Amino acid sequence: MQLSILDTVDFSIIKFPNTHKIPPSFHDITDFKSVTYTKEECSIIVPTNTLETTAALAVDSGWFVIQIVGVLDFSLVGILVQLANPLAENKLSIFAVSTYNTDYLLLKNQDKDKAIHTLQECGHTFI
Repeated sequence: MQLSILDTVDFSIIKFPNTHKIPPSFHDITDFKSVTYTKEECSIIVPTNTLETTAALAVDSGWFVIQIVGVLDFSLVGILVQLANPLAENKLSIFAVSTYNTDYLLLKNQDKDKAIHTLQECGHTFI
């Protein structure tokens, strides 16, 4: 697969109560961002220091983002497995996000070189 590392150096994964309202500043962020609500929580991913976190239940910073390049058809099977398995075998933890078009993997910044090498060894290319 063709992969791309997003330009922003540092992302944070933030946990809020499930009743948390998205602040207006979230909409001003032009980099990758994500928000997911469940019955238990609201998870937000944004570039570090771009969102107020005083109401956060937890903040985990120091992530970078790998994007699968292109639009993935819903009928494709095993896309994330092709990336997640070799990373897991090398003790690299991921946080996966899927969108309508494609998938994204967040990994810790300190694992960046090892993650890139691992995925390249499996035949994936970075553009």
